[in-house]
Amino acid sequence: MPWQIGIDEAGYGPNLGPFVMTLVACRVPEVLSGANLWDVLQPCVRRAEDAPDGRLIVADSKQVYTPSSGWRDLETTVLAGLAQSTPTLRNLLDWLATDDIPLLKEEAWFAGDTSVPAEVTTAELFKARTGWRQACESAGVVFGFSQSAIVAAPRFNDLIDRWDSKGAVLSVALTHLMQACLQQTATEPMSFVIDKHGGRNSYAALLQHAFSDGMVLAEQEGRERSVYRVEGLDRPIRITFMPRADGQHFAVALASMISKYVREMLMREFNRYWQTHVPGLKPTAGYPVDAVRFFDAIRPALTKLGITERQVWRCR
Repeated sequence: MPWQIGIDEAGYGPNLGPFVMTLVACRVPEVLSGANLWDVLQPCVRRAEDAPDGRLIVADSKQVYTPSSGWRDLETTVLAGLAQSTPTLRNLLDWLATDDIPLLKEEAWFAGDTSVPAEVTTAELFKARTGWRQACESAGVVFGFSQSAIVAAPRFNDLIDRWDSKGAVLSVALTHLMQACLQQTATEPMSFVIDKHGGRNSYAALLQHAFSDGMVLAEQEGRERSVYRVEGLDRPIRITFMPRADGQHFAVALASMISKYVREMLMREFNRYWQTHVPGLKPTAGYPVDAVRFFDAIRPALTKLGITERQVWRCR
């Protein structure tokens, strides 16, 4: 069965907290290779614009989670889709994250003891996982591999210093995830769909680095779509970059949601740590403007704790 693979990120814009990029790989029967997985898994999942009816929402994470809409829909779908019993955040990341995790564990604010799930009950999660599993089994769809790359502020800043480009963070995480997927999946054809990075149209050099044993050939490069194929490897590989991919491709939407969930769980620990050192401190989502308010409030504590600004504040 061919692989359908989606990649998306969360946390590229903020000044505080980690950047997270996630890859989701699923295997689909040949007869469904061009099918829309929202339709294939319709008994279990729905889009954000569909009326609430008990099914799981799979969509761009911005449509699923906001501080006002709450946490439950995001958490239920992510943990149902991952189908792993991980009682704490540390357990979840040990299973899900790439080898960036040792660097994350060096962060003063990271404890990893946040409960997973954080808000959804065990009974609710069991029901969601059962429905997900049954829908996938009925359709012959297998979610075989998921992985997240997590880049905390120190590494984020190091990459920008080295390459003088914020885009280097995206490129390094993407390369790492694609190489990991190639190593850990069987030799069936692979089709990657990736949410487009800003105004960039050319990705051939980046992909050649990721698939160094093959030859990357550009089929199309433009504002609406950039398409490549990789020749010379043990399987056909096709990569498509497109804007708003999380609204058109199921695996990209799920990757978006996993990235958001991981970042928000980490931000819970980030806020909790600083609130223990700065009484009365309001939590932050880390985005510009409010990030300045939060960072100004913790500056005195940084000095007392021996933590440099560079370890907390992302330079771009």
